[in-house]
Amino acid sequence: MNQPLAYVHPGAKIAKNVVIEPFTTIHNNVVIGEGTWIGSNVTIMEGARIGKNCSIFPGAVISAIPQDKKFNDEDTVTEIGDNTTIRECVTINRGTTDKMKTKIGNNCWIMAYCHIAHDCIVGDNCIFSNNSTLAGHINVGDHVVLAGMAAVQQFCSIGNHAFVTGGSLVRKDVPPYVKAAREPLSYVGINSIGLRRRGYTTEKIREIQNIYRILYQKNYNNSQAVAIIEAEMEATSERDEILEFVKNSQRGIMKGYFSS
Repeated sequence: MNQPLAYVHPGAKIAKNVVIEPFTTIHNNVVIGEGTWIGSNVTIMEGARIGKNCSIFPGAVISAIPQDKKFNDEDTVTEIGDNTTIRECVTINRGTTDKMKTKIGNNCWIMAYCHIAHDCIVGDNCIFSNNSTLAGHINVGDHVVLAGMAAVQQFCSIGNHAFVTGGSLVRKDVPPYVKAAREPLSYVGINSIGLRRRGYTTEKIREIQNIYRILYQKNYNNSQAVAIIEAEMEATSERDEILEFVKNSQRGIMKGYFSS
């Protein structure tokens, strides 16, 4: 939609039925897909790749250069999937030479004042509540919920279907399917409510619980727990996903609440 009170660079590629409200600025080298709505006073900078049917609310800044002193004006991007909502004053920075992109998946809901730094990779169907903050180089799986004012340290990973409670400081990796709370951040159970909402059966939820009992509640170290899980638990996609996450963790996984 041609909005005379917005500035759209001639080099931007905007689908015909995109709505751009007044006083928004869209820079060169931007692509915006069909059906997307851009609210007033939004700034979309070079390298933004925004999908279809997104909603971007006033004050958001998409694809600004990274807050990284090593950045040297490399040609990097910010990718935002389809049907994603970005609320007021969210900031999403583009990538550096690490991944060359920052990526947000489909059907995400990023609430007001969230910050997603350079080289973060966020999966589909995630919800980040107000003021949640991701430092650089963070991997977030699908169906992850960050409650308000959660802060994630650089290079951490958060597994699929995890729930992180409000005000949490995430300094270690958060495995799939769990609830994370307390200070320091700890395992407090699995995300059974979220799993039920997404169609997981009682039997599957019990299987995941049994895996985490071995990992977190039997006083084994991680290597011992992994060996026992592999030996005693039936091989399923969920079991293997949890084991691979633990084995590949670079920062180490968060502790259980019984840990000293």
